[in-house]
Amino acid sequence: MRTIRACVIVAGAVALFSARAQAQSERYHLEDINFDMWCQEEQHLPPDRCDRRLPGDDAAFAAYVDKIETYEIQNLQRKEKEENLNQVIIHSDPIDHPSEIPGPQVNIPGPPN
Repeated sequence: MRTIRACVIVAGAVALFSARAQAQSERYHLEDINFDMWCQEEQHLPPDRCDRRLPGDDAAFAAYVDKIETYEIQNLQRKEKEENLNQVIIHSDPIDHPSEIPGPQVNIPGPPN
């Protein structure tokens, strides 16, 4: 009974993490990584070996894609925060745009000539 409960908890955790990763990858536009390109350019394997697509190759490719997507999502989140900061802080600064300051404008007399 304990084993079944542990399996259910582990399966639920895996489903939760994969759903979260899927939601993040849908939120951010990520480029698809091609298995053949990865196999030949990253692994430096010959094309005929890549065409066989062994189970070990699939597992290594999936781990590579997960790792790259994690870094890409973090990079896109960082860029999004920087753009938001830029929009909120720099472009909404009333000092830089004095005509957009709400409230009455008062003419203050200058020094006499």
